[in-house]
Amino acid sequence: MDRIKLLIFDWDGTLADSAAQIVRAMQSAIADLGLPARSDASIRELIGLGLDEGLRRLYPELELGALRSLLDGYRAKWLAEGGGEAPLFAGALAAVHALHREGFRIAIATGKSRRGLARSLRHHADLARVIVNSRCADETASKPDPRMLVELLEDEGLKPEEALMIGDTEYDMAMARAIGMTGLGVACGVHEPARLLRAGATAVIDAVADVPSWLSAAHTRAA
Repeated sequence: MDRIKLLIFDWDGTLADSAAQIVRAMQSAIADLGLPARSDASIRELIGLGLDEGLRRLYPELELGALRSLLDGYRAKWLAEGGGEAPLFAGALAAVHALHREGFRIAIATGKSRRGLARSLRHHADLARVIVNSRCADETASKPDPRMLVELLEDEGLKPEEALMIGDTEYDMAMARAIGMTGLGVACGVHEPARLLRAGATAVIDAVADVPSWLSAAHTRAA
């Protein structure tokens, strides 16, 4: 663990407490657009994936292009009507700033679009100022494909063992495991700890607020 230089965080369900908001927004879209009904659980299950990948899984019987066009229009309307940004989890901002002061580089790997992440970072400006790099699902492959992690490593000139992926879903853990990167799960999001461990997490902590103490303890054990 003493080789880690880059900490890569997922956004929704890891840094931002957004799962309930995402489910509500999607259910509103489904109802308003007259789409076939889906359960809250089936929507929650797909949080963390890119929009296209999530829609393919949620509506495999529908044509993706037409469905994406409908939802893009709905999302623009929702934002224009004041759809707000989700808050960060308690202690997340302080923890990330503490990690930054310790010398770790901070990056984001998210299923959000680039436009969506930019909007979130404008809202959470205190967090944005310590982030050095990011990848979004609409500019590379969606999770669980590890391409976004590979690209971040290439940008930073690092090897997989020099980075740590921190996320709340099996998709985060699977993409880290695929390239030999350590994955650290957080239990505050959408997938339960046992599922994160099965997907390859080296450990599961309660929330991002606990990352500094976990890293410190891991470093002590390694020494």
